[in-house]
Amino acid sequence: MAYFITDKCTACGTCASECPVEAISEGDPIYTIDEDACTECGLCASVCPVEAIEN
Repeated sequence: MAYFITDKCTACGTCASECPVEAISEGDPIYTIDEDACTECGLCASVCPVEAIEN
């Protein structure tokens, strides 16, 4: 199952710069993860300062 970003997201952008497949994009109002592109590596979740990324 691909990772997803919850409403706890503060739109800091830290996760997007860590994604090796560029599956994360800026949304309105929070970032989103393209579930088809996500490889489930977990890098985004490991750097999220507010733990807003889950799988």
